[in-house]
Amino acid sequence: MDIVIDLEDANPPFAQLIEQIKSAVAGGMLKPGAGLPSIRQLAGDLGLNSKTVAKAYRLLERDAVIVCRGYRGTVVHPDGAANCTVDLSAQINQTLRETVTKLRELGATNSELRIAFSNVINEPNS
Repeated sequence: MDIVIDLEDANPPFAQLIEQIKSAVAGGMLKPGAGLPSIRQLAGDLGLNSKTVAKAYRLLERDAVIVCRGYRGTVVHPDGAANCTVDLSAQINQTLRETVTKLRELGATNSELRIAFSNVINEPNS
């Protein structure tokens, strides 16, 4: 699998990396259990900061596309292909959009929404 990161692209490098790995998994180029390069190795190969690759891997793991097994490496999740269609960011945006619309209908201001969002997101166990 060849990964190409375009630094001139409007999408940030971590998003490009996620997109390309998901595409390879969904297209069958990366099968369940197939190993992926270490964060350090992939960062070096692509000329990226290791934190950028780590962020992409973290988000792919959150979406159950890959499984990070510490010193045993990172592999494609057994259900990775099916999970490639999950777009948590889109779901979050849609839910927030609906909530903000309802709150604005009630008369909430942008300032009140920002303060409330900050309070909720910073609550313990949130």
